[in-house]
Amino acid sequence: MSRIGSLLIAIQLLAVGSAQSEELFFEQHVRPILKANCFHCHGEEGKREGGLDLRLRRLIVAGGDSGSSLTPGDSAASLLLERIRSGEMPPVDKKLSEDEISLLEHWVNGGAKTARPEPEQIGSDPLFTEEERNFWSFQPIHRTALPEVSGVTTARTPVDRFILAKLEDVGLSFSPDADRRTLVRRIYFDLLGLPPSVAEVENFVNDPSPHAYERLIDRLLASPHYGERWGRHWLDVAGYADSEGYTDEDTPRDWAYFYRDYVIAAFNADKPFDTFIHEQLAGDELVMPPYKNLKDEQIERLAATGFLRMAPDGTAAGGIDQNVARNEVVADTIKIVSSSLMGLTVGCARCHDHRYDPIPTVDYYRLRAVFEPAFDWKHWRVPAARRISLYTDADRELAAKINAEAAEVDKQREAKAEQYIDRTLEEELATLPESVRDPLRVAYKTVAKERNAEQQALLKEYPSVASISVGSLYLYDRRREEKAGQIDAARREKEKQLATAADPTALAAEIQRDIEAATKLRAEKAADDLKRYQERADEIRATIPPERFLRVTTEEPSQIPSTFVFFRGDHEQPKDEVIPTGLSVLDTRIDSTLPTNDDSLPSTGRRLAFAKQLTDPRNPLTARVIVNRIWLHHFGRGIVNTPSDFGLLGDRPTHPELLDWLAAEFIESGWQVKSLHKLIMMSTVYRQTSYRSDQHDMIDPDNKLYARMSVRRLESEAVRDALLTISDKLNCNLFGPPVPVMEDEVGQIVIGQENLDGERKPGQTVDLHGEQFRRSTYVQVRRSRPLGVLETFDNPDMAPNCEQRNASNVAPQSLLFMNSNLVVEYSEHFAARVMREAGSDLAEQVRLAWQLAFATLPSENELAGATEFLEQQVKSFRESPNKPKDATAESLALASFCQALLSSNRFLYVE
Repeated sequence: MSRIGSLLIAIQLLAVGSAQSEELFFEQHVRPILKANCFHCHGEEGKREGGLDLRLRRLIVAGGDSGSSLTPGDSAASLLLERIRSGEMPPVDKKLSEDEISLLEHWVNGGAKTARPEPEQIGSDPLFTEEERNFWSFQPIHRTALPEVSGVTTARTPVDRFILAKLEDVGLSFSPDADRRTLVRRIYFDLLGLPPSVAEVENFVNDPSPHAYERLIDRLLASPHYGERWGRHWLDVAGYADSEGYTDEDTPRDWAYFYRDYVIAAFNADKPFDTFIHEQLAGDELVMPPYKNLKDEQIERLAATGFLRMAPDGTAAGGIDQNVARNEVVADTIKIVSSSLMGLTVGCARCHDHRYDPIPTVDYYRLRAVFEPAFDWKHWRVPAARRISLYTDADRELAAKINAEAAEVDKQREAKAEQYIDRTLEEELATLPESVRDPLRVAYKTVAKERNAEQQALLKEYPSVASISVGSLYLYDRRREEKAGQIDAARREKEKQLATAADPTALAAEIQRDIEAATKLRAEKAADDLKRYQERADEIRATIPPERFLRVTTEEPSQIPSTFVFFRGDHEQPKDEVIPTGLSVLDTRIDSTLPTNDDSLPSTGRRLAFAKQLTDPRNPLTARVIVNRIWLHHFGRGIVNTPSDFGLLGDRPTHPELLDWLAAEFIESGWQVKSLHKLIMMSTVYRQTSYRSDQHDMIDPDNKLYARMSVRRLESEAVRDALLTISDKLNCNLFGPPVPVMEDEVGQIVIGQENLDGERKPGQTVDLHGEQFRRSTYVQVRRSRPLGVLETFDNPDMAPNCEQRNASNVAPQSLLFMNSNLVVEYSEHFAARVMREAGSDLAEQVRLAWQLAFATLPSENELAGATEFLEQQVKSFRESPNKPKDATAESLALASFCQALLSSNRFLYVE
């Protein structure tokens, strides 16, 4: 990052003006270069190599052990420049660029000026320049007046005024509105992540009301699928995963899904986003312990703290350095919090002062102190020790009652087993010499450890008796079956003799006794009978309410750990103790102090106070970061297109006044996300067509000014969910445990319940009872096992979270649609649906398939071409000797056509 960062800084600085006459100042132009490359050895954390401190201009002039390092007006005589030119400084592989060196020389030759008088002393507190404090993202949120525009009639909302003002500055204006079919598909995928049905498209297209568009938005915002879609966006940056990661074992997280469900429900309920933040950071501090017999609201708040438990956590694994692993959990948690809510790369200050942003190392550890009571690395709790049971007293009482009932059946089974053992013993003894029966009976019934040598020898001599046990009764059942077979054989011989027998009556009675004896032997199979008892007990126990757990963040009230600055990030080198505070660069905007221990709460209260600090209307970061993320998901790029980096290395906002206006509106509306959606989507800028023009490409090729709508590829989940929806297979159930994934026979990760035998070979397929057709949001997020179809389309990599997704366009995506068994399967389902609903007429099949896939009707040429294709395919399959016997030529032809539709860009992209 440093090499790229230096280049970016150089470009930024040179943008001020590369002319030699440009007046340069230490604070604005020089200090950022020295901070990025030199402060860690010359000024940071009290380090002064060679006695030289480079943090102030006067300190550079004063110099170090080698004398003055700066001669204002003469770069050739300045030791600092001499050492830099020679490559001696910085003493690492990364050297200053020629542009940076040129800038330093220009500054020195111009008199080495400062923008203002420098402080007389530098204490231990962080030193910020006015330029750093006045960086755009640290400025107060300011709602500016709506700009004047000449095309005001095209501006439907205040959003449009800000966009149009920028467009008019470069001679552009809005593109026309997209047609209704394009809009309805766009809105469905934006808000629900699902394609619209044919009926939904036609209803909107044919609705003459001027409020049709607004009603459509309102209806979709009220859909439960909205929370699944927008909850997934938040789960990316929260780092949601159903496994611990960190080690190759990647242990599953059985109860993480409660946090996922909390997020979905929060978006559906339009929970105010400030409350959403408070609950995720400190939901446990809003619930009084002990955490028993929890009500729904308490469960919701505790589940929310799963946000702080999403970082990879390998501390329950063996063979690792525990102290390293524990501190990595804390570091990753801080990264997730700061990137998602603060829009800053705070983690870059873990080992040294941030090279580019005004975030000193001490601030990093002050922020760590906020979370230390919950993540005390010296008194660590592994994941299983952090769970809270959702069992209530009523659940335990019912479980005890059911267990008692099952225990009665167990007792009956035990008594029955004793009867069968006694019977088997006597049957076996009856086959032995009479002289050993009594002593053998006594030896068997004597407790093993109390048997004498004679008894042990006797049992060893007669293993058929010694081996009698509940577990071996099935073997004796087999012997009873064999004996019954022998009786049957003897009986059949007797039946042959019946006609010539001297006393047929007696023989017939003997035959009857044989029949009864064989029947009895077969009827009284001990193993089967005992199995029925066991099954009955298992059935009873199966009615016990399952005990579920929440994966939560809590504090140990008796322990308030101290937090220290780790020198160079090394936990084995603690330095100064720090107390919890917010970022010190903001302390002129907002009170950054936090309580060390709030006596009014059962916990320290640090996280709750921090959450409230983040959502304070005076905080310049949080609202900007959230509205920027929402904008990003509507337009494919953010107003700041580095959504987790509002610092120096991040992008500058393309429309800063709009960002602030939206942030202010968001706060004043009560942090209501759905209101913000509607405000954005009702605008002209959102409704534009995506058609490009030569003028657009010449003036704004990246569409940063929004003169049209950008074409966007569906995300990985939306691709799979659209396949499910179009093929009429989607299971719309909400919430619950994740749908499992497994490795198939060729090593691909697919949906399925792993069922391996002792040699780890796949066993019989486990029926998922339709769970395999649930939305992708509910598919298990196993860090080491990303679902194949999702991975192909850039599913998020939770390491520890996903700040912004890629949207690649690569060959494996096309190959998946050409060759994947999954796509072939859903193409067949798609075709079956079309045949059910459209009948056998090829033209009607084409129209319906086209509407389902693209939300529009085919043109006459497209209809004719598709119909001709189907006719040719039907003929080809009829003539093919390899046609499957269980499929018709018509169904195969239609399936191939449906696969072609799904493989098209028109399906994969939203205009």
